[in-house]
Amino acid sequence: MPNQSIQPDQPSQPDQPADRVARIQAQWRRERPDLDVAPQAVIGRLHRLAARLSAELALVYRQYGLGEGEFDVLAALRRAGAPYERAPGELAAHTMVTTGAMTKRIDRLERAALVTRRPAADDRRGRVVALTDAGLRLIDEAFTAHMRNEHRLLAHLSTKEARTLQDLLTAWQHRLDGAEGGGEGGGEGSAAGNAGGGAG
Repeated sequence: MPNQSIQPDQPSQPDQPADRVARIQAQWRRERPDLDVAPQAVIGRLHRLAARLSAELALVYRQYGLGEGEFDVLAALRRAGAPYERAPGELAAHTMVTTGAMTKRIDRLERAALVTRRPAADDRRGRVVALTDAGLRLIDEAFTAHMRNEHRLLAHLSTKEARTLQDLLTAWQHRLDGAEGGGEGGGEGSAAGNAGGGAG
């Protein structure tokens, strides 16, 4: 049975005014009454929220001289546990970027003395990327600030609301991944795989 269409122009709480997405929907309903634009209520707001969250998260990265990509690489190495190293291809898979893009990120981090490259112990033809002592200190500090920032952003929701949202997003992601054969998307610091777009 298809899901019943939601009515996005009717705020779930009466004290919430119509936002930009609702206004866009109203315009499309006027111009294209033959189409059901109800999905915009969810997709449009997710796009706008992802863009806002990405900007908020980037504020912390910049405090540590990092972009989102560099933060993702350092975080992936830190999560690996001692000796905090991974192969470049493994890093690319963890952060969902091409090997070429990963090479550029690693180059920047190496120039900043935050990571080092060395031959793999079990394969002299391969190489691994490892955190330096400075890189380990930086990502530990940056990740602490990052989590503090995420708690700040989620504080706008009650504990119950945050748990409900987590469950809904998890279920939706699993069903989409199962239907389309997708995998994990986005990196450690990414609010969404693609924060662009909007309601239209």
